[in-house]
Amino acid sequence: MMAFKPEKYLAALKVKPSTKVSLKKFHTNYYIKGISNVDARKLLHEGIIKLAKVHDKLYADNQYSVLIVLQGMDAAGKDSIVKHVMTGLNPQGVGVTSFKVPTSTELDHDYLWRHYLALPPRGEIGIFNRSHYENVLVTKVHPDFILNEKLPGIHAVKDIKPGFWKVRYKEINRFEKNLVENGTVILKFFLHISKEEQKKRFIERIDDPAKNWKFSLGDIKERERWDDYQDAYEKMLSNTSTSYAPWFVIPADDKGIARIFVAELIYEQFEKLEISYPKLNEEQKNALIKARQLLMSEIEHVN
Repeated sequence: MMAFKPEKYLAALKVKPSTKVSLKKFHTNYYIKGISNVDARKLLHEGIIKLAKVHDKLYADNQYSVLIVLQGMDAAGKDSIVKHVMTGLNPQGVGVTSFKVPTSTELDHDYLWRHYLALPPRGEIGIFNRSHYENVLVTKVHPDFILNEKLPGIHAVKDIKPGFWKVRYKEINRFEKNLVENGTVILKFFLHISKEEQKKRFIERIDDPAKNWKFSLGDIKERERWDDYQDAYEKMLSNTSTSYAPWFVIPADDKGIARIFVAELIYEQFEKLEISYPKLNEEQKNALIKARQLLMSEIEHVN
């Protein structure tokens, strides 16, 4: 296996704050000469083992929580990331929330309300498979959805001015900054897939009976708005990649490589945290010694 070092690519994936993003400048695929599918699986396996060790420490330390945000076009591989990267971690310390169309109860609150409810507690990892960013993506492409929120002063699409979206970006940044200042580490991944690769995956879903359930005609209608979504993503990345909660644009045409990059970025962030297993005081240490003595005496009694 070649000595592929994913860490040397990571800096190029990060969206620098206050940068005007053009997705055409980001790769949808990295062709890495000499690395096979077997190599990629082995690298991912090694990454998951490293991740599991630091996740165990995160859970025991109980000081930080980690929020992982996954966004991308349909068929970009969000479910695949959850399935393959998070496997091997303690399920007791990982929660996944997939946000669908808001319910009537959710629409009776501000758009961030339901996301607050799903945030991970200290010591745990929370994954938002689609997230609060849908409120500046789907609603930007389909502004009529905003009318369902019954916001003061907005009674028709014409009432939604350009400044509306700038306010939303600022609200999301404030939301995330508050989380970070209170101990939540935020990692945001945009899975960058090409239109051609999406077409290929859609056809696979249609042709494979086991994947038919993943496909709907609505996916084709949204695909027709591809350019609008690319523009919405560029605006989102430009306005919400911050020093405390940066975006990473992950080349997603090759699922194996995408998984390796995401696992490595999560591990890299874990390594920066000051986390450790809880240290016992003298009283607790003495209690352990006493417990061991009692257990050993039971063994001797049986013998």
